Amino acid sequence: MFLFTYLNSLSKTPQKLKKRMLATWTPDQELNKVRLRSGADMKRKLTWYDLVALGVGGMLGVGVFVTTGPVARKTSGPSVFISYIIAAVSALLSSLCYTEFSVDVPVAGGAFSYLRVTFGEFVGYFAGANILMEYVLSNAAVSRSFTEYLSCAFGRNDPNSWRIHAHGLMQGYNMLDFPAVALIIVLTICLCHSTKESSMLNLIMTAFHVVFFGFIIIAGFCNGKVENLVKPGGIAPYGVRGILDGAAIVYFSYIGYDTVSTMAEEIKNPSKTLPLGIVGSVLIVSALYCLMALSLCLLLPYNMIPEGASFSAVFELMGWKWASNVVGAGASLGIVASLLVAMLGQARYLCVIGRARLVPSWFAKVHPTTGTPLNATIVLGK
Repeated sequence: MFLFTYLNSLSKTPQKLKKRMLATWTPDQELNKVRLRSGADMKRKLTWYDLVALGVGGMLGVGVFVTTGPVARKTSGPSVFISYIIAAVSALLSSLCYTEFSVDVPVAGGAFSYLRVTFGEFVGYFAGANILMEYVLSNAAVSRSFTEYLSCAFGRNDPNSWRIHAHGLMQGYNMLDFPAVALIIVLTICLCHSTKESSMLNLIMTAFHVVFFGFIIIAGFCNGKVENLVKPGGIAPYGVRGILDGAAIVYFSYIGYDTVSTMAEEIKNPSKTLPLGIVGSVLIVSALYCLMALSLCLLLPYNMIPEGASFSAVFELMGWKWASNVVGAGASLGIVASLLVAMLGQARYLCVIGRARLVPSWFAKVHPTTGTPLNATIVLGK
């Protein structure tokens, strides 16, 4: 009898799997049924300026330092700032899509929840798992780059100077990065304690980072020459194709605005606050990036801009060696803010995937005192 029941249930597995894969949920079910699986609610403490700071902090990472020099040198020329404008328009249009979805479905799942509501659980899980993996791998890489920039801030040119060589391990995996590990642990503790306090920490770091960007922009406009924008080869030496190719590359620098939508459950008045937070942060970052790119091309002709550590190298060529230390300190601060926002987002993705019971529901638990997804934050922080 037991064997017959088991075989009968097993024969129905394909139909059940198909039904589960294509199952969709309404926004009302997401808000009032699925959300209850976390046990406690996340605390609604975030305001519009918290969201703007989180969006700016998430985007103002090392992307602009990595991409601007190579794109100006080999792809777009002095018109790299136009590439940033085109990428900004694309990011703005994409952010408007996120805004519309997050207002209609103000839950913590971001793209996972939106796809689950519209296309079903399989598509939602596939996208959510990929986004989560992207967060984890990119956070590991970014935390290691923090050590490199921090050593530059203290005048150490060797990126491995603060790492420990472990004999017997494979080449490329034998440099133990304890500063990066310590940073992840500290940020994990902050995120477990309170989302609001983590947001205030991000707000302070982002404010300093914006001031640092302002220093680079003012230095470029005050010390640069307009003729560097047209010599040699004109403002667009690689043509329209180079501008568009450059836009595709620098779009990488705008990644991070989507994290704001994962905070929807912790926002006061999300229907008004979310559009301000998402769109406002994209507009601010777009202006800063375009001015940064323009200042770099004012300082040197595009064919003389170094591809690696462009801003630091340009300052050294100007005779401002001390400025390379400032660049290292500013980039380090930007990495911490970017990492903090990314770790906020990844924990909420895992929490909502746990609510859908696509991973163990233990990950969906929200701590009743702190109002944070404690289990998901700790596991991903490890």
